[in-house]
Amino acid sequence: MANPLIEKFNTAFETPPFHLIKEDHFLEAIEEGIAQAKKEVDEIVNNPQTPSFENTIEALEASGSLVGRVAEIFFNLNSAETNDKIQSLAHSISPLLTEYGNDIMLNQNLFQKVKHVYDKRQELNLGMEETMLLDKTYLGFTRNGALLNDEDKNTLREIDKKLSGLSLKFGENVLAETNAFELQIENQEDLKGLPEGVEEAAADAAKAAEKEGWLFNLQYPSYIPFVSYSENRALRKKMTLAFGSRAFKGDDFDNKENVLAIAKLRYQRAQLLGFKHHADYVLQRRMAENSQTVHDFLDNILEFAKPAGKAEVKKLNEFAKSLNGPEKIEKWDFAFYNEKLKQKEYKIDDEILKPYFKLENVIEGAFEVAKRLYGIEFKEREDIPKYHKDVICYEVLDKDASHLAVFYADFFPRAGKRNGAWMTSYRSQKKQEGKDIRPHISIVCNFTKPTSSKPSLLTFQEVSTLFHEFGHALHGILANGKYGSLSGTNVFWDFVELPSQIMENWCYEKECLDLFARHYQSGELIPEDLVEKLKSSATFMEGYATVRQVGLASLDMAWHSVNPNDIDDVAKYENEVLQNTELLPGIESSNTSCAFSHIFQGGYSAGYYSYKWAEVLDADAFEFFKEKGIFNEEVAQKFRKLLSSGGSIKPMDLYKEFRGNAPDPKALLRRAGLINKE
Repeated sequence: MANPLIEKFNTAFETPPFHLIKEDHFLEAIEEGIAQAKKEVDEIVNNPQTPSFENTIEALEASGSLVGRVAEIFFNLNSAETNDKIQSLAHSISPLLTEYGNDIMLNQNLFQKVKHVYDKRQELNLGMEETMLLDKTYLGFTRNGALLNDEDKNTLREIDKKLSGLSLKFGENVLAETNAFELQIENQEDLKGLPEGVEEAAADAAKAAEKEGWLFNLQYPSYIPFVSYSENRALRKKMTLAFGSRAFKGDDFDNKENVLAIAKLRYQRAQLLGFKHHADYVLQRRMAENSQTVHDFLDNILEFAKPAGKAEVKKLNEFAKSLNGPEKIEKWDFAFYNEKLKQKEYKIDDEILKPYFKLENVIEGAFEVAKRLYGIEFKEREDIPKYHKDVICYEVLDKDASHLAVFYADFFPRAGKRNGAWMTSYRSQKKQEGKDIRPHISIVCNFTKPTSSKPSLLTFQEVSTLFHEFGHALHGILANGKYGSLSGTNVFWDFVELPSQIMENWCYEKECLDLFARHYQSGELIPEDLVEKLKSSATFMEGYATVRQVGLASLDMAWHSVNPNDIDDVAKYENEVLQNTELLPGIESSNTSCAFSHIFQGGYSAGYYSYKWAEVLDADAFEFFKEKGIFNEEVAQKFRKLLSSGGSIKPMDLYKEFRGNAPDPKALLRRAGLINKE
C-alpha cells in the first residue's frame, strides 16, 4: 500500500492528508526522508565544482524537505493528538532524527565545503538574507560539533541521543500525571462557590465518563476555576497538591532523575563545545548574548516587583482574615482570595465577563483585528483535511485576495493533548524555483468547552491567550522570506514572543473589544464601565505575578548556568533557587522542575526569561501604536514589515527600523504599574 506521507499531497493547498495517514506510515516515511536527505547531501559533498553559496549553502538549505515535512506532522500530532502508538513511535523516530542531524552536522567533508564559502564571504557580495543564511549555516555546524575530534564527535552523538529520549520521557510523564488525576464530587454542598458554567462542565465530564456527580481534572479549564472559586478549602488543597506534585511522587512517572540527567547532559554538551555551561551555549544566538545579561535583567525587574509583590500578599492576607479565612494564606488559598479581592475592588470577575466572550466571536474579532491592521482575511474551508473533528481550517487571503496561508485552529482540551497553548507550523514559507511556497500554520489551545446549555464562553485570560497565539500565527502567516530556516518564527528566541505578546494589548482597548465582545444572549456590546474596570484591574497583583515569572526564569537559568554535577537533590536545589522569589509558603510535596515542560521538554531551556524580555519590546511597541492609533495603517505596515522579515534581519536592527529607536526598558515597568508613568 502506498504511503501518503511520501507521495505528493493531493489535497487543497498541499496540506497534510490527515484522513489517509495512519500511525504505521510514520516510521517508513521518516526512514525514506532520511535516505533522500543523505543522497542530497552526498551530491553536495561530491560536487566537483568549487564550493559556492549556491551549490553548497542554498543546496543544503533545500535538502531534507521530505524528512522535515514528515517530522513536523508527527511531532505536532504527538503534542496535540497523541496516543500510546504515537508515543511509542516517538521513541523510535527521535533517535533516528537525532542521528540524522548529527550525520549532517558532523560530516567533515560537508563542513569543509561550508567553511570554504564562509571564509570567502567578504568576496561574495551577498545580500542581507544570504549573509544571515551563511552565518546561520556555519554556526549551525560549529555549534553542533564540526570542529571536534572524532572521539568527541562520538561523545556528542551519544549525548544528543540520550537527550532526545529523556525529553520525550519527561513530557510523557507530565501528560500521564495530568490525565491520571480526577476529583469526583457527589455531594452538591462541595460545589459551593463554583460558577454555574463550571458546575455544568463538570457534570458533563462526569456523564461522559459514566460516573455520578461532577468530575474535575488538572487540565486548565477545570483546574483554574476550581481553585479560584471553590469555597471548600480542603478540596482546593487537594487539587493544588495534585497539580504541584505531577511527576514528583517517586513512582513510574517521576521526573526527578530525568531532570538531573537532562541538566547534566546539557552541561556536558556545552563544555564539549567550548562553552562554560548550557546557558552560554544557548545565549550565543539570542538578543541577550550571555547569561550575565539575563541575570542582570531579571534582577532589575525583581528590584521593582518584589516590594510590590510582598505588599500585595500582605494585603491579601489581611483581606482573607477579614472574611474569617486562614491566619496565613497558603498556595491553595491564593487564587480564591485573589479573585474575591479583585471582585471587591473592581467589581469585575470572569463570570461577569465571560458572557461577552463567546469563542466564535473572539475568533472573528481576532480575524477582524488582523484585517484592520494588515488587510488580510480568513475564510473557513471544509475541504482541508484535519487531524481531529474539533479542528477548524481556514484559508488566509492577502489584501489583494491572493492566497497567503492555511490556518488550523484547535481549541479544546482532550486526553491526547498536552496542557497549555502553542503555535506551530506544518509548512514554513519559502521561495523555491521562483515560486512563493506559502505556510501552513496552526494554533493549539485548551479552552473552556461548550456545555449542554451554553456555548464556549472564554475567561479574559483565555481571550488574551487566543490573541497571544494568534500573534505567533500572524508571524508565520505574513512571512515573506527567501529561505525557510529564516522565515516566520525562525528568529532569535527572545524576539519570538514580541509578535504574540503585543497582540494581547488589543484585548484591553474598547475600540477593539467592540469588534467582538457581545453578550452571547442579548448581543449587547461590552459596556464602557466593564472595559474601564478591565483596564484598571490589568495591573492587579502585577507585582506578585512578575515575581512569579522572574522565579520561573531564574529556576531555568539556575539549572543551565551552573555545573549541575554537584546537584543530587532536585527538590532541595529548587527550594534554594526559589527562596528569593517565594512570596507564599512552599509545599513540600510540590515541585516545579519536574513538570516544567517549557525547559525540559520544549525549546525554552535558558530561554524562559524571553517572555519578560519580549514584554519590554511589546510594551514599547504598543506605546507607538497608542500614540498613532491602535489601527493606524502606517504603524501597522511597519509592523507587518517586522513580521514578514522573520530572521533575515538582526532582531534589534529590525526593531529599530520599526520604532525608530531602541526599546525603552521602562515601558514594561510603566505598563505593569511598577513605576509611575512619566
